Amino acid sequence: MATGRKRVLVVDDDDDIRDLVEKLLASAGYAVESAPDGRAALRAFHARPCDLVVLDISMPELDGFETLERLRDLSDVPVILLTARSGEIDKVRGFRAGADDYVVKPFGRQELVARIEALLRRTPQAAHADNYDDGVLAIDFAGRAVVFRGLPVRLTPLEFRLLAAFARHAGQVLSPDQLMEQGWGHSAGVSRDQVKLYVSYLRKKLGENPDGTQPIKTVRGFGYRYG
Repeated sequence: MATGRKRVLVVDDDDDIRDLVEKLLASAGYAVESAPDGRAALRAFHARPCDLVVLDISMPELDGFETLERLRDLSDVPVILLTARSGEIDKVRGFRAGADDYVVKPFGRQELVARIEALLRRTPQAAHADNYDDGVLAIDFAGRAVVFRGLPVRLTPLEFRLLAAFARHAGQVLSPDQLMEQGWGHSAGVSRDQVKLYVSYLRKKLGENPDGTQPIKTVRGFGYRYG
């Protein structure tokens, strides 16, 4: 059962699905607001920011991907994409745009609630952490700001959580399973290939060390290490 009356914004142009998710989350103890399309969702979020967004992809005019990109300009609020599209291309596009999780319709009701709970449990942690600065990498956890070798680095929320995990465990090897827990909050539906993909995104955004090595190193057979 959820506590603290966290607010969830449900966005779907299908009235039946929107109503189903509203009732499901309300019964789990959440305060729920809904919107029938992307534009209405952005207006609602402007008026009253929420703790998490459940966002459909296939909507007229402003689809879920476009809505997500605009939300990311406003906030790092956790976003779960809820869609009938199960293709890898759509999933990758969603994660690259800043989605935190991806649930395919038809979905298990308790699984959806569990994924929401996992994201909300994880979200406040960074706000209470100290800053990190090793002279090369600097992270403002509360402000979600990253500077690497003197240059600001723009990361999606998922990328930020993974980099924060590396910084908090600098010098330690993190397994793919540990990174799933730190980044996604669970391992259900997350593959090691996705972990590898997001490590590659981080490497690309950070760039190489002066000696040509990667700041995040692969420890073959075990996982990845920063520092």
